[in-house]
Amino acid sequence: MKRRILAPTLLALAVATGPPAVLALPSTAAARPPVSGTAPTGADMPNVGGNLGNQHYSGLTGITRRDLDRLGPAWRTHVSAVAPASDDVGQQTTPVVADGVIYLDTPGGQVIAVDGATGWPKWKWAPQGFATADTRRGVSIGDGKVFTLAGGDRIVALDKDTGRQLWAVQPSAQAGVDLGSIDRVATVYHDGVVYAHAANGDRAAVVAVRAADGSHLWHFFGGPERGMIFTDVNGRSVDAGGTWGPTLPDGTQCNLAGGATPWMHGAADPRLGTYYMAFGNPRSCRTSQDGSQRPGDNLFSDTIVAVDLKTGRYKWHYQSIRHDIWDMDNVHPPTLADITVGGRPRKVLFYGSKSGHQFVLDRTNGRPVLPVADRPMIQDSRQNNAATQPFPAKRLLPECVVWQKLDPRTVPGDPWRAVPNYNGYQPDAEGNLVFDPDSYVKADAPFLTYPAGYPADHRRGCLYDPQWDLPILSTTSPNGGGDWSNDSYSHSTNMVYYPYGVNPAAHWNGAATNGQRAIGQYQTGGILAYDASTGDVKWRNHLGTDMAHGQGPLTTASDLLFVGQIDGRFLAMDARTGKVLWQFQTGSGISGAPITYTVRGEQYVAVLAAGATNPYGASVTQGDSLWAFKLGGTYTTESGSQEGPDPAPLTIRRPVQGAAVEGATVDNTVYLARPDRTTDTAPAADSTSQRGMAPTHLRVPVGTTVTFVNPGAETFPNFPNRLPHCATQYFEGLFNPRLRPGERFAFTFGRAGEYFFNDCTDPRPAGKIEVYATPRDLPGALRFVPSTIDLRSPTGVFTGVHGAVAATMRVPAGYRLDGAVTLMTPLSRSPVKATHARLVGRTLFVTFDRADLDNNVPRGDAVSLTLTADFVRDGAQQAFTSTATVKVVK
Repeated sequence: MKRRILAPTLLALAVATGPPAVLALPSTAAARPPVSGTAPTGADMPNVGGNLGNQHYSGLTGITRRDLDRLGPAWRTHVSAVAPASDDVGQQTTPVVADGVIYLDTPGGQVIAVDGATGWPKWKWAPQGFATADTRRGVSIGDGKVFTLAGGDRIVALDKDTGRQLWAVQPSAQAGVDLGSIDRVATVYHDGVVYAHAANGDRAAVVAVRAADGSHLWHFFGGPERGMIFTDVNGRSVDAGGTWGPTLPDGTQCNLAGGATPWMHGAADPRLGTYYMAFGNPRSCRTSQDGSQRPGDNLFSDTIVAVDLKTGRYKWHYQSIRHDIWDMDNVHPPTLADITVGGRPRKVLFYGSKSGHQFVLDRTNGRPVLPVADRPMIQDSRQNNAATQPFPAKRLLPECVVWQKLDPRTVPGDPWRAVPNYNGYQPDAEGNLVFDPDSYVKADAPFLTYPAGYPADHRRGCLYDPQWDLPILSTTSPNGGGDWSNDSYSHSTNMVYYPYGVNPAAHWNGAATNGQRAIGQYQTGGILAYDASTGDVKWRNHLGTDMAHGQGPLTTASDLLFVGQIDGRFLAMDARTGKVLWQFQTGSGISGAPITYTVRGEQYVAVLAAGATNPYGASVTQGDSLWAFKLGGTYTTESGSQEGPDPAPLTIRRPVQGAAVEGATVDNTVYLARPDRTTDTAPAADSTSQRGMAPTHLRVPVGTTVTFVNPGAETFPNFPNRLPHCATQYFEGLFNPRLRPGERFAFTFGRAGEYFFNDCTDPRPAGKIEVYATPRDLPGALRFVPSTIDLRSPTGVFTGVHGAVAATMRVPAGYRLDGAVTLMTPLSRSPVKATHARLVGRTLFVTFDRADLDNNVPRGDAVSLTLTADFVRDGAQQAFTSTATVKVVK
């Protein structure tokens, strides 16, 4: 192909495929100055990012830290129940609001408009003649319209006041080229133009269309064609398509075959006339974790690209990960701010995502404002690794996993602790994880080159450690760091608020798109704040649940930070310290950011609690509730409480693959490194699959002896295991037998709990022993004192429910308390934990927090409550349970 050198003024022809007439722009009033993309929002939040700069910051001060004891729900609307009704649940959307009306995607993929003061639905749209796009992340408002996405890769415009469909277009058909799956990402509106991003596809683009009629204006691909020379505002030129390696023998061009997806919405700066869009990882030519066929930096993957708002003309780019082989795409919505750095005013952009890095760039030219160093990286000759990677001088999250000693006293331990046996780190006799050069990673040694000064002769589980066909665990992960949650920038504190997830993953060239998360790994997270002008972390609150999958923060001028969690909790935090000041249980998971607005001068905060699944799968409680809060809010649920009941417990540890098997059905025996108990074939021997324990999930009662077997010829005469295999238990470190074929090991489980284990020969095969205590019922043993539980709030707001509820339970003689004391209630899917428990003689004295009970018990004259407590006698654990009936007043 003949190479074309395109000057910046002509580059729009390279990125926009329509004829010149298609590039005609919406008319604007010439005298009207451009709006600011970085001004705080006020009464409205018309964009998913709050303002066009995605700051998620409001200048409102009607709700302050001093008022939080009066902050209660004003209303709740079940958006799926509104006609046309459905029973759909689960959604990742962030609402928007204009003129006192909230607009959002419903779990079923419709769009609904709700009165912001009352929660009363004004209209609900469902497509006619084409399908919905179920998973969506937000709509935008402008030009009297609401802009959304629908099935068939459509952009749809609705009348803002009535919900009537005005137009629906398929940009790929207009452009004459497949632009990717335009069905998920929040739209952005500004000055007569709607911006939409593809969330998937062999080749994915950002597209701009006219708000008036949906006609195509321009598009920009993350994988450009070869020979297109992009010259940026700094005078640097690059053939982006040429950075994906040569055309393959079968004619495949990796730049056109997959990846570099812009799967979160962009940011706009009207005064600079610039639109900023982040593209994700490459995944073409084999897999996202195999870079052997695409040598080069693979532009514009893992890159922030700035283009002209109106024409799509390229301005500059900054690549944050070169030649990504980890699915570590940096794609969360870029955030814009005007700050002072080193005494100079700077127009900056905050950019990052899964890597845990935050790059602070000059948004006029793409150059780093805060220091970034290119670090030499470990090289694997099979992967065509980049020689260096950019690292901000100020790191937000740890760069390496922690190889923490296996010990019952350190469970769960460091949030970044690693599962043993990965990367060759195996437990010694004391449980210390020590690198073994003769482990499975020895096969990689001939292909690895370490940079001068590297602190080890092996891969320590650090960011950008290379891999090939054997699993290498590293941090952060394809599901960690910032992932798709938005940041927030506060004008008041000059801090950036960064929600994060901790979810280390094992990478190898055959892994799925998101890598292979280690079985039994704790999946947690939190939120931190860093100084926008220096990059220094000011505080971190590790809240305990993943915050990287839509749980974006909102900050206000009163120095409050509002954020939701996947466990249903909605929090108000001190934006300066990170302290949790107020929390509310919505009853279902939250996977979007909150908004704030005013109606007739009164400030509200609203959030959608609809569930979703990342990264906890089916354990997340789904829903469809749009909640709004105000000072003095008096809404109550059907139970008489203002809050929703506690959701089901989250599966915090990465679950095993496979259904639970009762121990008695398999002689309480586990076969190591076999995918099942009967298949006698060559592929089944010495399995390296994550399902390579038979069974992967064994359920047994307390006191059961479980036998671990490395099956030899006596079990599988044709294809026995040939290698030694382990059952390394973690993180307690209770056992670690290394068994040759035909050998077995037995262990008796004396306490209830879940006990994970994996193999030392290859760490992917993993299993779990679930040990349960069969409760013994003690009829009449439980009494509440008094028998009437008063849960009324003297203030009329749920925050006024204080104090303790006391109970006693008589137990048999000779036992001592040994573990948790919990209460099952009619409404809760999770047991309520006691705040205090003490055994005196044969009487167990227990107290529960009234606030913990308020949302989990209904009012009534005969409410059944069941207490369960663990005890031990002569080394054997026993659970006792008893039920009492009480009167509940609310």
